Amino acid sequence: MPGTTAQERPLTPAARRVLQAANELFYERGIGSVGMELIAAQAGVTKKTVYDRFGSKDALILAYLRARDERWRDFLTGRLAAVPDARERVLATFDALGDWLSTESARGCSMVNACAELPDPGHPVHAVAAEQKAWIRDLYAGLTGGADGALADQLLILHEGAVVAFSVGGVRDAAAKARAAADALVPGTILPDTILPGTDLPGTGLPTGG
Repeated sequence: MPGTTAQERPLTPAARRVLQAANELFYERGIGSVGMELIAAQAGVTKKTVYDRFGSKDALILAYLRARDERWRDFLTGRLAAVPDARERVLATFDALGDWLSTESARGCSMVNACAELPDPGHPVHAVAAEQKAWIRDLYAGLTGGADGALADQLLILHEGAVVAFSVGGVRDAAAKARAAADALVPGTILPDTILPGTDLPGTGLPTGG
């Protein structure tokens, strides 16, 4: 029987403190500039405890990215759950993005930042990042009925472009401008017969249709 990995084991209180410290330090200072000693000190544990709980810096990086992604997905799907209209739900993703950028993500996408710092395409951060972007694209495909892959691609590009414009270009209303562009792209009505029956938003219990 395969052994349980550090990521699959329930986190101990010490491991949660380590992950919280890693989240703050990796995101604010960059992965390359933060060592395990600093993370241990901020978490109030020994460096041995960090390695005992996560095994390696790479494993801690992946745990940090996955935890941050989980928070983002919960935030986004929670916001969408309050929007009954199918078309407005598409546009609401950009409202949620704007709030997330201003409160949680001023330095841009943690996935993109990690890939920039660890450019080897074989590094596992690239697979984690690709999976997150695929989830967002699938979300848009589901929200728009799943029939038009080109529209889902366009919405993904608007979403990702807004993140870069906000964090790098200093466009503080980037998400609102992306929302306006999406409003011009999305059909005036997402008809019930274009919604895939019985489907949910990816990773949620939310129906795609209004």
